[in-house]
Amino acid sequence: MKYRLMDLLACPECKEFPLKLHVFETSDYPSRKFKISRCELYCAYQDKNIDEKLETPCDECIKYEVEGGLLVCPKCRNWFPIYNGIPMMLIGELRDKKIEKEFLSKYKDIIPEELISRR
Repeated sequence: MKYRLMDLLACPECKEFPLKLHVFETSDYPSRKFKISRCELYCAYQDKNIDEKLETPCDECIKYEVEGGLLVCPKCRNWFPIYNGIPMMLIGELRDKKIEKEFLSKYKDIIPEELISRR
């Protein structure tokens, strides 16, 4: 998942924006020559809202893929795993319990306990 995606994602349950990104693992992405578009509302790489004065490191940000991490809704406190580079943003019974268990096992030493204990 690119950091850039955070400029588009909202909580599927309560629609809050932006979500809080906790990055556990990244990978380098081969740089290519293409036009880089700046995030419009929120820069997840810097964890800041965009305004006219904020200088964004888009050339740096585009070099990375988030392979593992958590998306946390600051309003309803739901959390969504990023596993193998894919944000798993399903709610309720639609959540994949097998993938969630693998994710929790893989990152058990990194995940803040207060996030998981709320589930």
